[in-house]
Amino acid sequence: MATFLHRLGRLAFRRRWYVVLIWAAVVAFVGLGAMKAPGTTDEEFSMPGIESQKAFDLMEQRFPGAAADGATARVVFVAPDGQKVTATENKKAIEEAVGSLKDGSQVAGVADPFTAKAVSEDGTTAYAVVTYKVTANEVSDASHTALDKAIDHARDAGLTVEAGGTAMEAGGGPGGVAEIIGIAVAAVVLLITFGSLAAAGLPLLTAIIGVAITMLSITLLGDALGLSSSTGTLAMMLGLAVGIDYALFVVSRFREERARGRDVQEAAGLAVGTAGSAVVFAGLTVVIALAGLMVVGIPMLTKMGLAAAGAVVVAVLVALTVVPALLGFWPNAVLKKSERAGKKGTVGSDHHTGTPAPAGQTADNMGTRWARFVLRRPLPVMILGVVALGALALPATGLQLGMPGDEAKPTSTTERRAYDALAEGFGPGFNGPLTIVVDAKGSDDAKAAAATISDKIAGTKGIVSVSEPRFNKAGDTAVFSATPATAPTDEKTKDLVKTIRSERPGVESTAGAHFEVTGTTALNIDVSDKVQGALIPYLVTVVGLAILLLLVVFRSVLVPLKAAVGFLLSVLAALGAVVVVFQEGHMASLFGVDQTGPIMSLMPIFMVGIVFGLAMDYEVFLVSRMREGYVHGDSAHEAVVSGFRHSARVVVAAALIMIAVFAGFIGESESMIKMIGFGLATAVLLDAFVVRMAIVPAVLALLGDRAWWLPKWLDRVLPKVDIEGEALSKAADETPVKEPVGV
Repeated sequence: MATFLHRLGRLAFRRRWYVVLIWAAVVAFVGLGAMKAPGTTDEEFSMPGIESQKAFDLMEQRFPGAAADGATARVVFVAPDGQKVTATENKKAIEEAVGSLKDGSQVAGVADPFTAKAVSEDGTTAYAVVTYKVTANEVSDASHTALDKAIDHARDAGLTVEAGGTAMEAGGGPGGVAEIIGIAVAAVVLLITFGSLAAAGLPLLTAIIGVAITMLSITLLGDALGLSSSTGTLAMMLGLAVGIDYALFVVSRFREERARGRDVQEAAGLAVGTAGSAVVFAGLTVVIALAGLMVVGIPMLTKMGLAAAGAVVVAVLVALTVVPALLGFWPNAVLKKSERAGKKGTVGSDHHTGTPAPAGQTADNMGTRWARFVLRRPLPVMILGVVALGALALPATGLQLGMPGDEAKPTSTTERRAYDALAEGFGPGFNGPLTIVVDAKGSDDAKAAAATISDKIAGTKGIVSVSEPRFNKAGDTAVFSATPATAPTDEKTKDLVKTIRSERPGVESTAGAHFEVTGTTALNIDVSDKVQGALIPYLVTVVGLAILLLLVVFRSVLVPLKAAVGFLLSVLAALGAVVVVFQEGHMASLFGVDQTGPIMSLMPIFMVGIVFGLAMDYEVFLVSRMREGYVHGDSAHEAVVSGFRHSARVVVAAALIMIAVFAGFIGESESMIKMIGFGLATAVLLDAFVVRMAIVPAVLALLGDRAWWLPKWLDRVLPKVDIEGEALSKAADETPVKEPVGV
């Protein structure tokens, strides 16, 4: 692989104009296609194989045309203190608002609260449901304006009026601020790392090119593949992070080869052949982790994983071709000022490159000093790191899963205030009613069967009310709602759903008909159960494949196992931190979290996939240097020092860039993106600085030569992969070098 990439690097450098023109053509093609494409969709969440989804599908089949495709808005009216909504003036204001809400070409209908019995028992609260003919993302600005005017008119009459529902949802997706913050911090880190504006700007430029291609491709294919706006946010998040990191490693190696005296074309070839090989493997681990999300069986998660994997593939291709091509245009501009002046610096003492020193160079830097500190105290460092991560992971044992709704939005939003008003006026369970679908096909008396099931569920402890069953035209299917006494995210509500389902056989036997429980609350419960059940198979699949790849690369049994265990420690600790902030509420205001509650159901498996891929990146870039030193004759301890001398600074810079990119998304308004950004930033922080920089060298110091042990029979079976381009380095060392060219 190294030989092929070496040739590719030289070719891209030599034919740089062709490379630039080809990539420019790709950008133009996807850009023009994206301009004409409908764009991403906002399709509803679905999960095949769970009861609540089966019930939804049955409703769509038996109630054609009545599926919940149209957007809805629930307008909540609250009377002034001491008054009731049924008072003459208040009732008149509400009726006028309902009348104005009916105007508009997109409005299908409005349910009057006084005729639909949508008034609370104490008479203080009422609500009107507005149904639209179009989906939520198709509701026009004119419809939104009409809704706002009706609300303002009622407010002018002295009522408190708020609105929630799908029609109120704003289009999600990247807002731009997070990306700008991430890029700005990355620029500062790169400038400090390289000491050159050109060297700092090149990784940013290539990362932006890769992200642009990815986002335009998602827009182009969004409608055909059903990609959502959240899919694009994740792809941008990862594409930007790994795009900068991968280019960073290639540029860093190029600077090293130039400092050694290589001519510019050979330096580019060696950079792509050596650092590029590590980039390919690191990218492959990320792609495996993201594509492995298909194991979970959730269409939305599969699409997000594959789109993000595509972003990583683009980042790898850009690093292998565009980076050497751009280096061909500015081969000396990326060097330090002293090197551009023709002064041949000592790479080993260069704190900016983080790249290997010439043979025999033993000058120390911060990386070597830290490595020797750990090597002198391996056991205390390892114990301290493991205990610290274990303590952070403890809150994860109380993890509660759910899907964030209006209750998780800031109190400054009208959706959140509408949610709170309904909970206060109609009870906490009103915002999450259970939908009961009765399949009476084949029953002698469908109405009697539905009535029996309704009575049985109404008598279940924890149910405060049930609605009248509504039948389809064929009269063989009925739907009614059951309102719990507790909130949708309350554990008692989860227990209630399980109780209803566990008592189902007896109820069905009495009624002579089958029923299923669905609705948003039941869907959240089913999703959580399915995700938890899929987590172990997913871990086994992804970690197993990655261990095999690490086994081939490092030719060691213990190093891959150590890498996997370190990853588990970091991801569990990051999950614990997410629970502390987003579920328990500690330091919640610091991160802009207005409402705590259950963690998003997909968060654990989502974090496992992404963090595993990124953690293996650091493992490859750091430990591969250690292995190179060990193979070249260093002792086990000196190999660790050598790895830190050459890679520590660059790995730290890469981690800081990823943390900056992910942390930028904490500022997003969408709770799911905020949570993902916080979780990933925390996981990278812990994995890079605690696991890879402390626990890894400590464990390798304790293992000594045993860390690189590989059974002979396994050594013969495993394919030889020259990940660090040792053959290339030997061949290059045998060729004469030229003095650096000053510009």
